[in-house]
Amino acid sequence: MLVSALPHLDAAGYAPHTLHGETRAWVETNCYIDVWIEVLNALGLEPAACMGMVLANDFDGDQWTFYKPPHEDLAALYGLQVHELNVWRSILDNACEQLQRGRLVLTEIDAFHLPDTAGTDYRRNHVKTTIAMARIDTATQTLAYFHNRSYHQLSGEDFVNLFRVGFAHDPAFMPFFAEFVRLDRIQHRSPQDLAAIAKTLLRKHFERRPVTNPITAYLPRFVADIEALKPQGLAAYHAYAFANLRQLGSGAELAAYHLRWLEANGQGVLEAAAVEFTAISDTTKMLLLKAARAVMSKKPADLAPVLKTLAAHWDAAMGHLALALR
Repeated sequence: MLVSALPHLDAAGYAPHTLHGETRAWVETNCYIDVWIEVLNALGLEPAACMGMVLANDFDGDQWTFYKPPHEDLAALYGLQVHELNVWRSILDNACEQLQRGRLVLTEIDAFHLPDTAGTDYRRNHVKTTIAMARIDTATQTLAYFHNRSYHQLSGEDFVNLFRVGFAHDPAFMPFFAEFVRLDRIQHRSPQDLAAIAKTLLRKHFERRPVTNPITAYLPRFVADIEALKPQGLAAYHAYAFANLRQLGSGAELAAYHLRWLEANGQGVLEAAAVEFTAISDTTKMLLLKAARAVMSKKPADLAPVLKTLAAHWDAAMGHLALALR
């Protein structure tokens, strides 16, 4: 059986969105945002419009906000409806049902079985990630899916293991969380109309920004974390950096991109704030490397001044936005 929500799409010829271009500071952000960037791109929609939610990103104690586009924003901007998928059969059966109805299926999955992660997790590490399924052919055991920076295809042994085809019933196995996306009310708006809605949503997310500077709050924890990571090595640091520095830096880059897109589409002068967010992105990328060297060398490193610079950029960005959004 062949089922596809996007039958026109071909993984071999797919062109990723510019947000996943090589010129970006953070080519990958987090698995959920990256999937949505390419889903929207494939649907002929502008991903920049839904990135205002990053203004609410905060330091949450042992991580930075793992930010996601709110479902209500996706509905307001694009007419997309996202619902939880009740995986009461197998994820393969439930996904085929939804794809046959012209709906995309987003699901958490084990990256161990995803060939696009070759060199990192593929057949090496069992790591939870999110993909968006667009096409399944059960006869050829082929899946086409969005993940990270692009649109991919897997088959054969990967298909069998990913979907547990032919596995004996295991009462201890728990399926991952899944959602489906209804496309029947999709809205293709003009850039100006889309930007006007996005500007309204930006004000909402600005009101949800952290009450106090989150980078200032992060500074003492960051210094302690780097010292604690030195005996644990680079693998532990990579996990830490993904949960913290990558979310901080990539969120700032998306904020700058969003603000410049809004300004280009007639929504006010936002470049001053965008400059500050770009500075946060670039400085965090530099801090990512400096912190890695500190962990590997195990020598003392005074990284607090970098955090203070980041905090000053955050204050400046929010100050500019407070004036621009009055």
